[in-house]
Amino acid sequence: MSAAHSHDAHGSDHAEGAHGSMRDYVIGFVLSVILTAIPFWLVMERPLSDTLTAVAIMGFAAVQMVVHMIFFLHMNGKQEGGWSLTALLFTIIIVVIMMSGSLWVMYHLNHNMMPHPTVHDMSQMP
Repeated sequence: MSAAHSHDAHGSDHAEGAHGSMRDYVIGFVLSVILTAIPFWLVMERPLSDTLTAVAIMGFAAVQMVVHMIFFLHMNGKQEGGWSLTALLFTIIIVVIMMSGSLWVMYHLNHNMMPHPTVHDMSQMP
């Protein structure tokens, strides 16, 4: 069996199942650009309150992670006997913990580290 023959037998059918097509990559890329541009616009233009902007950015980040897992990592419930789906669920749980923990830490740092106007008001000094 020649090397060219074994490469052809291994590469053609297996490549379609394991890797996405150029169309999938382009769709994933376009969705990623859109899911990045919208939060950037929200921060630059400030059409929403700060709280809604933070929630929207976190939502877009979560959707973008799913887009990356589907279009670039090729994770779905049909491959590897469902282990990809299990990995996806585990990833979602970890991401929710990280996102909620990050927001909690940032909120409390902002609340506890900012000076209170009554304590540090220099105009009240004699």
